[in-house]
Amino acid sequence: MSRPTVNDIAREAGVSLATVDRVLNARPGVREKTIHAVNDAIARLGYIRDMAAANLARSRSYRMAVLLPDGDSQFVQTLADAMQEAAQQAATNRTEMQLVRYPPEDTHALAALLAGLADEGIAGVAVMAPETPVLRDAVRGLRQRAIPVVALVSDLPNAGCDHFIGVDSRAAGRTAGLLMGRFTGNGPRRIAVVAESMLLRDAIERRRGFDEVLLADFPEAEALPTLETHGAPEALAAGLRELLSAGQIGGVYLLGSGHRALTAALGEMGLLGKVVVIGHELTRHSRAALTAGQLHAVIAQNPGHLARSTLRVLRAKADRAPIDEGQEQLRIEIVLHENLPPEPVEPARTSH
Repeated sequence: MSRPTVNDIAREAGVSLATVDRVLNARPGVREKTIHAVNDAIARLGYIRDMAAANLARSRSYRMAVLLPDGDSQFVQTLADAMQEAAQQAATNRTEMQLVRYPPEDTHALAALLAGLADEGIAGVAVMAPETPVLRDAVRGLRQRAIPVVALVSDLPNAGCDHFIGVDSRAAGRTAGLLMGRFTGNGPRRIAVVAESMLLRDAIERRRGFDEVLLADFPEAEALPTLETHGAPEALAAGLRELLSAGQIGGVYLLGSGHRALTAALGEMGLLGKVVVIGHELTRHSRAALTAGQLHAVIAQNPGHLARSTLRVLRAKADRAPIDEGQEQLRIEIVLHENLPPEPVEPARTSH
């Protein structure tokens, strides 16, 4: 059988070709009843639109914005590099990317940046940020302007985003809990938990999964209250010293960034290699720490996959097209010293 065409849809729905075109391109001036009739005809006929041909005919191009925190996180910088590389590949498909960095502790500045994008002809927005009331309002404002928004790495479940791109953070935390329970063995069972901020949804979900496994499978282990550092190495060191004053610890679970500060603090206390340390994301520093035996395991996700998936999903949302869920599902990876992959070649940086 030949593929159904717009002529078939018009005949099936009993409308003109111009009406079908308006419905397909979400243009105004069509009654709700007619829109339903056209969409029902599309479903019955199994019509699949060739978006590449349609966009080429209209000379449509896409400008996507990706907003990342502008801190010293090696993982975020790795993700930013991966986004730039993915953007170069997507450019051949009439897609360009604007990478925007914002002050990580200033959600009001982030909200202002998001509001400004609405008037810049942006076709879609991806944002990695903590979920706060001001951010939720900013996301909803974009979506009211028919601009799709996806949450990147850390979910924003109450903001009404169109999609989340990242691993299942609760499952990642459960994986860390299992490794911590087994690695600590018969040693001290007090576990320090460190986070830069518990406003981030990924940190919240990781902590939840971690606690679930320890409570169910390792009841003798005690996961201590989360030590929040807000990116300050001195706060991390002071917090660890306070925990040690109350008794020996057998492990440290790092919920997010801060590998360098944690390694420095443990080194000052003479604990490097003597306590089990489990963290997230494979960076230059966590790779070196795994090699040196200072870090026991890293729960990782692929930044390249994150970047490519971000642009694919934004493009699909802009086209109101379905997403290939299997292609966009990110895997949780467990990286040990024994299976450490080769270090990737750094992309050449250009100066401006």
